[in-house]
Amino acid sequence: MINFEEELKKFEPSLEVEQVEDAVYNRKYDDVTDVVKELLNEFRSV
Repeated sequence: MINFEEELKKFEPSLEVEQVEDAVYNRKYDDVTDVVKELLNEFRSV
């Protein structure tokens, strides 16, 4: 059975929309292709 009092103690509110946008848009590398592109750019500039 679920102990609601214990679950409420563990509760953490979700991020606000603006905070989510910041977290998503401020990431330098979103996926592997971004990392590969950055490495290629660094390699080309050497």
